[in-house]
Amino acid sequence: MVLFTPDTSGPLRYVGGFHKTIGGAESNVAIALTRLGHNAGWISKLGQDEFGLFVRNFIRGEGVDTAQVTFDDQHQTAVFFKELNANADPEIYYYRKHSAASMMTPADLNEDYIKQAKFLHLTGITPALSQSCRETLFRSIEIAREGNQTIVFDPNVRLKLWSKKEAAETLRKISYQSDIVLPGIEEGELMTGETRPEAIAQHLLDKGVQVVVVKLGENGAYYATQNESKLVAGYEVKSIVDTVGAGDGFAAGFLSGLLRGWNYEKSVQLGNRVGAFALTVSGDAEGYPYWDQINPDNEQHVILR
Repeated sequence: MVLFTPDTSGPLRYVGGFHKTIGGAESNVAIALTRLGHNAGWISKLGQDEFGLFVRNFIRGEGVDTAQVTFDDQHQTAVFFKELNANADPEIYYYRKHSAASMMTPADLNEDYIKQAKFLHLTGITPALSQSCRETLFRSIEIAREGNQTIVFDPNVRLKLWSKKEAAETLRKISYQSDIVLPGIEEGELMTGETRPEAIAQHLLDKGVQVVVVKLGENGAYYATQNESKLVAGYEVKSIVDTVGAGDGFAAGFLSGLLRGWNYEKSVQLGNRVGAFALTVSGDAEGYPYWDQINPDNEQHVILR
C-alpha cells in the first residue's frame, strides 16, 4: 500500500501535510532480506495507477524481484495513513477495501517461480483481504508443499480487517500447515488460547509446526522446537521512534540467519537486532540495516541510526 505519514503528531484532522512512502508486511520482509544480502521476490497485485507504479518502483529499487507483480486496471492501489501519538504506537487508518491486492486469485500464482525458492513467507494479512486472497494463500501453501519449500508464517493479525473469531480459525489453519510460525504474544494467545510463550509454542509444535518463535517485544523472543527452546534477550533501543515494521524486520533477520546456515538461537539474535533497527526511524522499511552495518559476532558493533 501507499503510506502517508503526517508531518506532525496529533489527530489527523489537524494535520496539514504528509510524507508519502510505502508500507506492507510482506514487502517489508523482502526489502529487509535484500539489504541483508539475499535474493527475495514479492508476489502481489497493484492498481494500474500512479500509486501502483510508485509501490512497484520503490520495492524494485530496493533490489526485490517484482517480476510476479501484476497490474489491475479495474481496481486501485490501496492507501493508508498513520496518526502519530506521543509515547504510544501510531493509530492506523486503512483505505483498502476492493483494492487491487484484494482481487488476487490462485490463477495469479506462478508455480515454477514459487518452487525455486528456499522459503515461502506468508502473513495473516493476505487471507483477511478477501475470499479470493484466502484461496490464493492456501494454494501457495499447496505449491510450496509440492516443491518441498519451507513455509514461514507470521500471523500479523489485523482485526480491523475481520472478526476475532474468523481470524483465529483461519490463522490456526494456516499455522498448522506451516513449518515455521512467528507469532507475537497476543497473536499466539488469539490462535491457541494460551498466554505463556512456552504454552503457545508447545500448542503449535503439537500440531506439527517444526519451529515456533514467539516475539516478546523489548523482552526479546522465545523459540522452541521439539528438541530445544530458549528465551533470547532483545536489544535495548534508547529512543523508539516508530514500532511499525519491527516484527517484519525480525522475520527477515531470523530468515537471514537460517539462510546462512546458523542455528536457531543465533538466527533469533539476528532477528532481534534487525527488528531493533526498525524502531529508530519513522516508516515501515526505512530503518532496516544493510549487512555491512551489523556484525552479529561483536556486540560492540551494534549501530542504531
